[in-house]
Amino acid sequence: MIKRRKTRRIYVGDVSIGDGAPIRVQSMTKTDTKDVRATVRQIKQLELVGCEIVRVAVPDMEAAKVLGEIKKKVKIPIIADIHYNYKLALEAINQGVNGLRINPGNIGAKWKVKEVVNAAKDRRIPIRIGVNAGSLPKDLIEKYGEPSAEAMVEAAERHIEILEELDFHDIKVSLKASNVMKTVEAYRLFSNNYDYPLHVGITETGPIPEGVVKSSIGIGLLLLEGIGDTIRVSLTDSPLSEVSVAYEILRTTESREVGVEIISCPTCGRTQIDINKMVRQVKKALNDIKEPIKVAVMGCSVNGPGEAKEADYGIAGGKGQGIVFVKGRIVKNVKEADLVNALLEEIRKDLKSHSYF
Repeated sequence: MIKRRKTRRIYVGDVSIGDGAPIRVQSMTKTDTKDVRATVRQIKQLELVGCEIVRVAVPDMEAAKVLGEIKKKVKIPIIADIHYNYKLALEAINQGVNGLRINPGNIGAKWKVKEVVNAAKDRRIPIRIGVNAGSLPKDLIEKYGEPSAEAMVEAAERHIEILEELDFHDIKVSLKASNVMKTVEAYRLFSNNYDYPLHVGITETGPIPEGVVKSSIGIGLLLLEGIGDTIRVSLTDSPLSEVSVAYEILRTTESREVGVEIISCPTCGRTQIDINKMVRQVKKALNDIKEPIKVAVMGCSVNGPGEAKEADYGIAGGKGQGIVFVKGRIVKNVKEADLVNALLEEIRKDLKSHSYF
């Protein structure tokens, strides 16, 4: 496991963040928040795939006033995403949200900031300062000549100073840009000087596969340096895809062991079984498992077990037949049509005490 940089501990609801807590996976709803039914449905879908914190947009008072209704119907903590309007923040707090994403320097008069901070203190609600390279103050752009990493860090420092002057320290920070290396450098600079927990991500990465590549490189680089306490993969796609990719990044960087890792061969001219179909079936059947296990789906019964020797469970086959193996040891020879079910039976044996099946 990567040695992580020491950060402060905060809580979003009952989810611990920082100071050695597991790196949390976060996403954001893509529904109209005022549509309570659609928003709740999407959050529940996110819960099923392992999302641990969800952020919802609060563009107006109508959206703010339904947050309590949404919160009553879901399990994971909710963060209200608010820009500029302190009244929306106060209403969100009143509705019982677990966190705010609002930049204090953009709220307006100091008394407005103080009202929000006092309300957050009373409810023990943390505030995430979210710096975005696309919306930096004009004077910082003039100072640095561009929305540089240094400009992003200075913008974050201004917001932090406002909260610290009000004796508020339940702070989480993000410093995002669509440029991967600019984002990475901003997080590096910030983490050298502050111990506030960091929410890590690359913003506006685009669709799949472009967004997956950018997010994996940027978030992966930071995690490998021990930087990051929560992550969000921002995709022009379903939020369920965001969570799936986030967990793959955590597994690949060995930052957190959770859920099923699928190991499968890319197929070639020697492949005589439908690997793509089998991978889809296995992935769907094991989608809800949070236990950290590795499952291999291989197209060569001769080399498959050896190539996937680190897998906990696996199948490999040739034309019309195949094998099931556990920890590299062959346990069954079965017909091709029975391979997936035979694999799932072996996994059920070990996980029968859980409620996954």
